[in-house]
Amino acid sequence: MKYSDQIGAWLSAAGYSHYFYVGGGNIMHLTESLDRYLTGVPVVHEVAAGIAAEYFNEISTTGRALALVTTGPGTTNIVTAISGAWLESRELLVIGGQVKTSDLSRGQVRGRGIQEIDGVALLQSTTKATYRFEAPITAEAFLSLVEQSWTPRKGPVFLEMPLDVQASEVEETLLPDIGPIVLPTAGDEDVARVARLYCDASRPVLLVGGGVDLETANRLRDRIADLGVPVMTTYNGADRFDGDAANYLGRPNTWGQRSSNIIIQKSDLIIAVGTRLGLQQTGFNWQEFGRDACIVQVEIDADELAKGHPRIDVGILADANDFLERLVSFDLSSKAAWLEQAHHIRRRVPRIEDVNETGDGFLSPYEFILGLETQTLPDDLIIPCSSGSAFTLSMQLYKQKLGQRMLTNKSLASMGYGLSGAIGAAIAGGGARTILIEGDGGFAQNMQELGTASINKLNLKMFIFDDQGHASIRMTQRSYFGGKYLGCDTSSGLGLPLWEKLFGAWNVPVMRLPVDFTNDAEFQARMAEQGLSAFIVPIDPEQTYFPKISSRITASGSMESNPIDRMTPEIDYFAMVDEAG
Repeated sequence: MKYSDQIGAWLSAAGYSHYFYVGGGNIMHLTESLDRYLTGVPVVHEVAAGIAAEYFNEISTTGRALALVTTGPGTTNIVTAISGAWLESRELLVIGGQVKTSDLSRGQVRGRGIQEIDGVALLQSTTKATYRFEAPITAEAFLSLVEQSWTPRKGPVFLEMPLDVQASEVEETLLPDIGPIVLPTAGDEDVARVARLYCDASRPVLLVGGGVDLETANRLRDRIADLGVPVMTTYNGADRFDGDAANYLGRPNTWGQRSSNIIIQKSDLIIAVGTRLGLQQTGFNWQEFGRDACIVQVEIDADELAKGHPRIDVGILADANDFLERLVSFDLSSKAAWLEQAHHIRRRVPRIEDVNETGDGFLSPYEFILGLETQTLPDDLIIPCSSGSAFTLSMQLYKQKLGQRMLTNKSLASMGYGLSGAIGAAIAGGGARTILIEGDGGFAQNMQELGTASINKLNLKMFIFDDQGHASIRMTQRSYFGGKYLGCDTSSGLGLPLWEKLFGAWNVPVMRLPVDFTNDAEFQARMAEQGLSAFIVPIDPEQTYFPKISSRITASGSMESNPIDRMTPEIDYFAMVDEAG
């Protein structure tokens, strides 16, 4: 059989069901062959193929997706998506085309073949594995490459296949059986030690990251609630617990909920399971993270345990899911008094603080998030974008409902992720209503994928923050440069579309939200009907965004970021803690 057909058969046997792609001459055999075995979803730009495949893999429970791109610009266009999956430890297989092996320059000249770029060299720093096929390889060798993408620590794999290799004739062989994933597990004494630490602590919190998978969370959620374990989540673990659960205390983060930041800083034991405790999680002033706490980190990557920030007192190299299951099998002591104290702090700190200013006729983005929250259903897919105010406010404010999936890519924090990610999630969700929250500047970076959403008739509701530019950049320039705006909005030269006309180009229904949108009959009808709809959220270009982490001047005169519990504007923290007991 043709080798590209063999690749398609192997991918299907490995559990792949979809591929996102942009066609090209140097992947013509793969494009045609994969169509025999998988469902192909053409996109307009290759970066969308990678982002959509990443989000598909996070949402899907029945199949995997890969991205297929041609050589040259196809490879360079998908670098951002590969980088995002690398930083977020997400599964992503990318197969790239290449010129014929006889046309490869092999470093002698910049390029010999037409559109030749050395994708393997380009992507080595942001992938778990890269490989160029100089000839067909065996089924065992192929599986050993692709399975690296889904085995922890997950990450991208890039395979580059020259055109003549795709067209090679080979004897058909079957893919070997895929064996179980074997991960390191904590020793019994390690688990027992953490259980003792928990029982001895007065103010413990369990910080659950994305390394705790949804299946494990579903299985253990009732047990954790019955024990009354105080639970917090990272952004990637946000949908593992109900936002209204009696033992849930929110999402601490650099752009986290102020009450959650105060609580985690007041704790005397932090058990971080399935999170790498990066700087966004701990704050840039990581030296003060958990200042009065014993910090336990359960992590699958030894390098993350050894990186030196934040301080950790107990580091355990182990599968987070196995560890958590064994931890909660212990009869952990009640922390009811601490939970009540923490909830008192949560009640005392309003979700929307009075400090922000919104001009007349505009919709407060804070009020919008809380209003949208009332309109969502437990089986919705919630896709905040990945940077800017639409992202930070979604993750700071939105209270997830049990059953919802909430997915973003915060580590790369690239504009333009929202629509492509929502497309992948919506296709994986098989018709589940998908809700995208995106800024106008970010949406504009990949607005061409409206065609992909439209032609696939996705059940996708798109909310666009229309503040005429990049709100976070504008806020920075306002704070540091006295309002000297440079390339951040329409008044400083940033060209953005007239949104109603843009969506009209694809015949996508669009409405501009009134301030009281939750009571608007047209809005209610459009949210309830199947299909694609756009909603323009009128945001004040001069909107302020507080609370947030600011910097302070130290005794030596240098600048230092505040710890996460000292968000600007500062509040009477000590009085609140004393009042809470």
